[in-house]
Amino acid sequence: MKLLSIAIPCYNSEDYMENCIKSLLVGGDDVEIIVVNDGSKDATKEIADAYEKKYPGIVKAVHQENGGHGEAVNAGLRNATGLYFKVVDSDDWVDEEAYKAILNKLSDLVENGEGIDMMISNFVYEKQGAHHKKVMKYHSMLPKDTVFGWDDVRHIRKGKYILMHSVIYRTKLLKDCGLELPKHTFYVDNIFVYYPLPHVKKMYYMDVDFYRYFIGRDDQSVNEQVMIGRIDQQIKVNKIMIDSYDLWSLPNAKLRKYMFNYLEIITVISTILCVKSNTPENIAKKRELWKYIKDTDIRLFHRLRRGIMGGALNMPGRGARRFSLTVYKISQKIVGFN
Repeated sequence: MKLLSIAIPCYNSEDYMENCIKSLLVGGDDVEIIVVNDGSKDATKEIADAYEKKYPGIVKAVHQENGGHGEAVNAGLRNATGLYFKVVDSDDWVDEEAYKAILNKLSDLVENGEGIDMMISNFVYEKQGAHHKKVMKYHSMLPKDTVFGWDDVRHIRKGKYILMHSVIYRTKLLKDCGLELPKHTFYVDNIFVYYPLPHVKKMYYMDVDFYRYFIGRDDQSVNEQVMIGRIDQQIKVNKIMIDSYDLWSLPNAKLRKYMFNYLEIITVISTILCVKSNTPENIAKKRELWKYIKDTDIRLFHRLRRGIMGGALNMPGRGARRFSLTVYKISQKIVGFN
């Protein structure tokens, strides 16, 4: 059995997917690289097939009709045979030394019978044109280089979120919890990280800058104007996260607090994008989202409104708008908008 399965969702990725694949081949026979061609119309299929032929037993090419990023991740998970599972987007890559260190640690943990549910590491915002590369680190929040549970997590402050780029999950956990991402929907990476969390018991954090998250393409999903154009999909993801769990019933207080914080930032982003677009249609969508929250869980509604982020977004007045823009700048740093 492979140690790590890595899914690469690809859609018209001919210009950059090889850089991604090559960075992952360093893992050798310990990994399987599942290149999911999601109905591409360029040479993605041919490139995937060529790597499968050149690296049999390591690279697996999967071809499907276009189903969107989430369905490509689903296909990767369905085809995964490794003990652990990671998603690396086709325009991103990984750091060689950090990659080797993570594989060695996962192997040691398995050999010692210390199976973990989630491995966390740092990621770097490779923002085009930026001289200073922002690194998302977790050393102030998580114990380092040891197996730990939610009770061992330190102060969880807003602004520190475990994103898809920073996480490796145990494959069986993802399959057993029934993770299934919606088709033809962007921003499902938030569901990917959020939904399995209540099933996670054992974690391990390595303070290495592993994942390189490229930001800068005009058509990229986190481009601000692209996100405004896809606000319906952002709100759809927001509602799926709201519906996933009754957070009040989660027994662990630290897990509960973290998931409330995560849900809050996603709701902030949905709300601010509606406001920033300044169209009557999107302002109506903002109101409908908050009505949905209120009708679904009145306690959650009040908690989000009381929150440092959620409250100001629903208050009238110029001061609230200025505060909203400040909050938006925080979310920009977290999500890494173009």
